[in-house]
Amino acid sequence: MHERGRILLKFVDLVEENADDLAWLLSSETGKPIKEAIGEIANVRAGVYGYVEKAKHLYGESLIGDAEPGQEKCMQITTREPLGVIAAIIPFNFPSDLFCQKVPSALIMGNAVIVKPSNYNPLTLIEYVKLMIKAGVPAGAIQVLTGDGPTCGQALARHPGVHCVSLTGSTAAGKQTMATCSQNLTHVLLELGGNDAFILLEDGDMNLAVKEATWGRLYNGGQVCCASKRFLIHNSRKKEFINRMKDVIANLKVGDPSSFDTDMGPLINIAAAKRVEEYVNKTLEQGAKLVCGGKRYSAFYGPTILDNVTKDMDVAKDMEIFGPVIPVIGFDTVEEAIEIANQSSYGLCGCVITKDYKLGMQVAAKLECGGAIINGASFYRSFEMPFGGWKNSGIGNEGVATTLEEVSKIKTIVLKNIL
Repeated sequence: MHERGRILLKFVDLVEENADDLAWLLSSETGKPIKEAIGEIANVRAGVYGYVEKAKHLYGESLIGDAEPGQEKCMQITTREPLGVIAAIIPFNFPSDLFCQKVPSALIMGNAVIVKPSNYNPLTLIEYVKLMIKAGVPAGAIQVLTGDGPTCGQALARHPGVHCVSLTGSTAAGKQTMATCSQNLTHVLLELGGNDAFILLEDGDMNLAVKEATWGRLYNGGQVCCASKRFLIHNSRKKEFINRMKDVIANLKVGDPSSFDTDMGPLINIAAAKRVEEYVNKTLEQGAKLVCGGKRYSAFYGPTILDNVTKDMDVAKDMEIFGPVIPVIGFDTVEEAIEIANQSSYGLCGCVITKDYKLGMQVAAKLECGGAIINGASFYRSFEMPFGGWKNSGIGNEGVATTLEEVSKIKTIVLKNIL
């Protein structure tokens, strides 16, 4: 393990030596603004170091026999062993961050990894695999497979030589993968879609709400699994919130992602922008009102605010808009806000803005999701925290706190009649 750790830390050094080139590559192939790409590349150190250090302290247990009648002379010792080959299926939106969640954790525990990047932007992760090999990972222990997800991803899930599929992607892709993996009882770790609720209570700090909504919805063009996607705003504050967000959007620069003053670039491709356009138009047909935006140009979709969204509309339930759209739903009571938040079949994250932390804790406790943020947008993920969804948002938790257990298996060694 210590040798694997040394190699992984060497990989970090190589990434940092090539950080500028990698950031430009990530920005160019993804459409991510260069300032966001620089930040994502800079996260590599935190992710890799976290897993290397955690693995050193993943201790086994010694179980004393006399806790159970008839076992007084026996001792049981637990150890952890690699699962085998891990297929890491990584989406387009945060390829570097998710590589650093899936790959170092698998390698430090002694597994081999097949990296399956999105076919929309595989180049940065191909470079990462090259740097891993340069750092000293044996070429056979890490490989990269490019191609269409439904074809290549399902081939990996179907293959008896793959022992775990760690997938971040849509709920539909997750369900298909889980069904395929069931044929060989292959372990799955699934982080899937979300339709996170952003709740602004009557007493909430409006400056904070606007700041967090801007960050939590428009970052990376809104192409974030745990982005806030349904904005539940107390009716007494709704008009103010919409006007403030409209002012923010008016001052955002949407354009060339290679420019350092660009706030938002294009979506990953034209098909993604057309899908956002389709969902916005559907919401307008159901009775919502367009406040601003609502226009597509090629792969660009402008930041958009929708008012008069009601809790019975598709967007208020299970229609996940993967783009820079802010649908505003009014409510009158805390109980009503919680009811709307929980009516979705998704349960990735959620958040509440309030000056009353006791009330905030009460709301967080009632939200049916894997992560609940108080006084911040639902777009919150540190490398250390267990990150995973409830309901249709996934199975398992990913993060330094939990992933090493997910990518290893327990063996119990029994010393019979040793005492």
